[in-house]
Amino acid sequence: MTDTISTPDMLPTVAIAGRPNVGKSTLFNRLVGRRQALVSDMPGVTRDRKEGEAHIRGRRIRIIDTAGLEEAAPDTLFGRMRASSEMAVTQAQLVLFCIDARSGITPADAHFAQWLRRQNVPVLLVANKAEGRAGTEGAMEAYSLGLGTPLALSAEHGEGLSDLMGEIIDRLPKAPRVVERSRRRADATADADGTEGAEEQRPPGPLRLAIVGRPNAGKSTLLNCLLGEERMITGPEAGLTRDSISVDIHDEHGPIRLVDTAGMRRRARVEQHLERMSVSASIEALKMAEVVVLTIDATLGVHEQDLQLARLIEREGRACVLALNKWDAVEDRAATRQAIADRIETSMAQVRGISVVTFSALTGAGVHRLLPAVRDTHEVWNSRITTGELNRWFEEALERHQPPLVDGRRLKLRYMTQAKSRPPTFILFGTRAELLPDSYKRYLVNGLRETFHMPGVPIRLQLRGTKNPYAE
Repeated sequence: MTDTISTPDMLPTVAIAGRPNVGKSTLFNRLVGRRQALVSDMPGVTRDRKEGEAHIRGRRIRIIDTAGLEEAAPDTLFGRMRASSEMAVTQAQLVLFCIDARSGITPADAHFAQWLRRQNVPVLLVANKAEGRAGTEGAMEAYSLGLGTPLALSAEHGEGLSDLMGEIIDRLPKAPRVVERSRRRADATADADGTEGAEEQRPPGPLRLAIVGRPNAGKSTLLNCLLGEERMITGPEAGLTRDSISVDIHDEHGPIRLVDTAGMRRRARVEQHLERMSVSASIEALKMAEVVVLTIDATLGVHEQDLQLARLIEREGRACVLALNKWDAVEDRAATRQAIADRIETSMAQVRGISVVTFSALTGAGVHRLLPAVRDTHEVWNSRITTGELNRWFEEALERHQPPLVDGRRLKLRYMTQAKSRPPTFILFGTRAELLPDSYKRYLVNGLRETFHMPGVPIRLQLRGTKNPYAE
């Protein structure tokens, strides 16, 4: 087990609960102001609780979208989903209990309303899909649940949301007087430094880390292990995670925003519309990340789909750490490690030297090595080289291997500079430099990687030729 802990946050929490397909995710997207949760007509799309931040009447509020409440045995998938939703309810300062006004009150609504009345948490009854005559009649019927006056709205059409936001603010605890606390902190700073109004250094943002891989590779189990709690729903069923779920953790170096993604199969096997949306959300999370943990089932070895994901990570310019999960179930570890190393060497040359971490997310053995590897890779991904040091190396590289002849004339390469990091990007200037063959580009990139210790991260090399003023 690692020493990471959840990030403390004092934001008031509002949980959205109700039976499946009553519009909880649509309401969640309305409140957070963007399409963050997957929405589909199919019931039971949401499985893991998803968190988002809303700004309502000048206050920052954490909104939690939960899975549909259903009666099921605890050891079943629906039972685990219900347990996750109930945990979110008990941790909230306010619960929005949603019903479908067009369907009327169902026995499931009555059962869970009775359960909510026994919880020590305020409940606001929301009659969603209340547009039209049928919706109005269903909203009136909701009085029978004994949860107070129902608030009729339509999350899909945006009707009644203003009244809902007002009710949320009225029912939450009053916000602390942040202005007075900030003033006292500024006064203390002035007394200590002798200067009034000294501005505090703003801490850097969290490291953005995404966990990707094929279905059933153990991504959600890994996230739970890093958090030290059962945050994600796990089990032997493949494809349990459907949406990208973001959580905040801390290690000894600072905050990390960790995103668990849905498993990505080969494109030819992705048939259902819901799975296509899940894969799109996973790819979007990959693009927004700084470091990507490519999780592989070590008992199955490196699959072609794993290599495709690695190539996607490299094309997007993200740093990558290879995580071999289920290492405790591998019988011949030496042979497995050698086979995986050979496959990486031949098929992933563009990220040569990638960090490989072996562990078991189920038992926690070896997981403590993952985040240090992520931090090291992130540092390499952010590295910069001075122009002087870079060109001294460049001159030596030219002496070892002269540029090739192109159309009977030798290319004249003059100097290099690093344009940016994240990933490290270099620009090579010279006469007709744009005609440089790929083999010589690989020679330069490999030299950069080895000399300046940049293993496992993409390196970009751009070519800039000089224009001949007499060409025309």
